[in-house]
Amino acid sequence: MRAKDAIPGMRGRLAAISLLLLGAACAHSPQQAADKAVLDLELRQMAIHEAQAKRARGVRVWCVPFARMASGVEIRGNANTWWGKAAGVFERSRAPQVGSVMAFAATGGMPMGHVAVVSEIVDDRTIRIDHANWHRNQVSLGMGVIDVSDNNDWSRVRVETYPGAYGKVYPINGFILPEAPDA
Repeated sequence: MRAKDAIPGMRGRLAAISLLLLGAACAHSPQQAADKAVLDLELRQMAIHEAQAKRARGVRVWCVPFARMASGVEIRGNANTWWGKAAGVFERSRAPQVGSVMAFAATGGMPMGHVAVVSEIVDDRTIRIDHANWHRNQVSLGMGVIDVSDNNDWSRVRVETYPGAYGKVYPINGFILPEAPDA
């Protein structure tokens, strides 16, 4: 075979290799996703603005629409259904990541559950969250959350009710990760 006849075949193989490498570069592990996780400040501001507009019109501010808008996690329904609805649609994790939605399990005192957006990782047992309606009809930003689970697995937490004051223990289903911007 002559060299000029080999070039078209080589170009095809190079194109295939390039596509494989491009695909590999886009693939990411959960840890890589966590390392790149950031709070989308534009979404957060839109959620805050929408909550303020609702309150001005006398409309109730709820955790679900706030978390959906602030995170970009497009799930509908009561907060206690989000963990199950996220399965197979969004990546779910047992560890908090900035920008992820913390899905509280339903309890007797909170039968519809609760959702909040992780705004900061302070350390391996402390995060901050943004959420709505923890205090009736209010948006709370940067509220502390402490992991009080025996195995440091974020299955049980205490939420900062007021600055420096942490309330009772709540069960957590886990964290729902928004779609990666480059996915």
